[in-house]
Amino acid sequence: MVVIEQEESEQRNASPSNAAGAANDASDGFETASEADLASDDDGGDGGADRQQEQKHPEEHQRQQQTEQQPEHNVPQSTTESSENALITEESPEKALITEESPENALINEEESRQKALDHANEAKLEGNKLFVDGKYEEALSQYEVALQVAPDTPSSVDIRSICHSNRGVCFLKLGKYDDTIKECTKALELNPVYVKAFVRRGEAHEKLEHFEEAIADMKKILEIDPSNDQARKTIRRLEPLAAEKREKMKEEMIGRS
Repeated sequence: MVVIEQEESEQRNASPSNAAGAANDASDGFETASEADLASDDDGGDGGADRQQEQKHPEEHQRQQQTEQQPEHNVPQSTTESSENALITEESPEKALITEESPENALINEEESRQKALDHANEAKLEGNKLFVDGKYEEALSQYEVALQVAPDTPSSVDIRSICHSNRGVCFLKLGKYDDTIKECTKALELNPVYVKAFVRRGEAHEKLEHFEEAIADMKKILEIDPSNDQARKTIRRLEPLAAEKREKMKEEMIGRS
């Protein structure tokens, strides 16, 4: 009988340690704040009672530990936090009004873009003028073409576009491409019907091609715009005999063919 009681006593003494070992094996090694507090209070308060409860019910204590160790992100947000996040993520009406472009702002931006394009065209035109003075007519033609491409198609750019067409005309005149001069000057006059220089350059190209009647017509247009233009008047007096001579030659050729 003594032996049996001793074995039972040994079994009772061994049970608490086995239960504690099972509880320790169930832990994942992540110590929470509550576990640390419990560890520090082992010698006081209700710590003894807690340890006894742990020894008696190791599985329940393990479930309690797992509940305490649930990650914080699994806890649903409060209504207040959800409302605050909605206010942050949802665009406010005031912000929508700021980001949405008003008609007035659209007009201002469009005007600014046109002005920038006009400034760019003017810079290209000035560069073309420099190249023309240096006798670099081909390069000047390219710069005038750039100016025409970037200049906006608006009334404010009529002057620069007509000037660039006329300047291209004089470049072609220097290069001996008289037909191209006539085309460019005609484009300039379509934009600006009172552009005297375009009439002068087109008249010169007509004269080079022996289009004397057309050249005289351009000089007369100049006199309509500027009656005091003596150069145009002199050119008419010079070209009229040439035009008459050409007419006579054409008549003779027609008679000869018949």
